Amino acid sequence: MTIQVIVADDQPLMRAAIRACLDAEPDLTVVAEAADGETAVLLAERLRPDVVVMDVRMPVMTGIEATRRIVRLPGGSPVRVLMMTTFDVDEHIIDGLRAGASGFLVKDATPDELLGAVRVIARGQAQLSPSVTRRLLDLHGASLPQVGDRAGDRVLAGLTQRELAVLKLAARGLPNGEIARALGLAPSSVKTYIGHLLAKLGLTDRVQLVVFAYEHELVRPGWPSAGADEGTGPAR
Repeated sequence: MTIQVIVADDQPLMRAAIRACLDAEPDLTVVAEAADGETAVLLAERLRPDVVVMDVRMPVMTGIEATRRIVRLPGGSPVRVLMMTTFDVDEHIIDGLRAGASGFLVKDATPDELLGAVRVIARGQAQLSPSVTRRLLDLHGASLPQVGDRAGDRVLAGLTQRELAVLKLAARGLPNGEIARALGLAPSSVKTYIGHLLAKLGLTDRVQLVVFAYEHELVRPGWPSAGADEGTGPAR
């Protein structure tokens, strides 16, 4: 099935570059472009794409407000939003999370990163680029939206050592491949662990894993992206 995408960016050259990248793939197609947030909302309501690739700063209506309206469109299948930011951390990223964005990429991401993010989000999962995740924790951890409740402490006690190690590395922004290398696992095994963690913790996506880990002090601002301790100890 072809994934339908709307590209929303006020810069024509950026829209053209994103469109060319997506349309070159057999499973992706750009169905419309928008130069402002209001147009993006109207197009999303009419066309019901799978994903909107949304710039944060746009005229008429910001990408944040447009995202808020798009993810709440009534009826039909949900429309998911991938936000593009100019810097590793944009001051609006937390607002974007609260608005319902499913993921963030910096605009200097590689074409493969963009393609992967669109596909992941279209499947109903979430995607944060590692650099965004790490800087988000470092600079704005105290402002992250709350996820779940303190019952999560009891659930944490039931995690295996390996599940806890995967959770910590995922929360620091590492993709599955890097987690697999750090822990000596196959990438498919990491994917399975992530699925188990989401189910055990009652979370819906990888973004919420980041927030949960921060709230329960499994990661803290300023900590390195990975540590030698993550892979130590016998797997349970």
